[in-house]
Amino acid sequence: MRFTLILSVALGVSASALPRFASEQDLGLHARKNGGKGKNSTKVAANNAAQTSLKLDPRVISKSFEQDGSANATKGQVASLTSSNNFINFCLTVNKPLTNGQQIKGGSCNTAPMGVIAPSTNMPSSKFVSPENLSAVKANTSFEIKMAVKHLETGHFTNAESTYFAAPQQLNGKGDIIGHTHFVIEQLNSITSKTPSNPSKFAFFKGVNTAADAQGNVAVNVSGGLPPGVYKLSSINTSANHAPVLVAVAQHGHLDDQVYFFVTDDGKRPAKIV
Repeated sequence: MRFTLILSVALGVSASALPRFASEQDLGLHARKNGGKGKNSTKVAANNAAQTSLKLDPRVISKSFEQDGSANATKGQVASLTSSNNFINFCLTVNKPLTNGQQIKGGSCNTAPMGVIAPSTNMPSSKFVSPENLSAVKANTSFEIKMAVKHLETGHFTNAESTYFAAPQQLNGKGDIIGHTHFVIEQLNSITSKTPSNPSKFAFFKGVNTAADAQGNVAVNVSGGLPPGVYKLSSINTSANHAPVLVAVAQHGHLDDQVYFFVTDDGKRPAKIV
């Protein structure tokens, strides 16, 4: 199996309402090519049946979760929470509502497993093509955001109002994360500002639900443009259910991109950058 919890229990829905996992899709395709016979079709049937069970299958119990990491810890590390049942009832230990596919602004506890982790050879990365870093665009005039992305199968975008964080991350047959990206623009006081921005305030936000083109680029239009100022443009690469992308190793390069740009009346960069 490629997931660690019984998803139907976590979400409180029937197995028929759940998306199939990439592993099941691959196995099912092979089984159909062979007339639905053989070991693969049997495994698919068993895995599908497990999604309706109300019991944790012993095959997916991660025994290492019982260790807090202190046995081989380095200086400064803290002890991990531990569990002998994959934390399946963890949300009972906190006084929070279940996320249950909702965007709960007051905070919540999510019961869905993380899912299939992308291998280190398939970690997503992205780079903005336009606007370029420290470039300028004309005020109150529409402009295009374009970003190159690799190792993310874009265009997979579930209903954020009812399936937010509600299913595990999945991979395609090439090992790339199945998901989408978002573009967010925040206004800054100056290009040299050292004040952290307020994530609840932004000048533009767009979930990009289209697939990348043949060159690996995704793009959206900022209709009507922005008023004069200094801005930060960031990407948010996620799984289909909007969770930040998960990869196999802790030490890795940045999986998203950011650029800073100016919006001016004449569309030219200021002569003096402050």
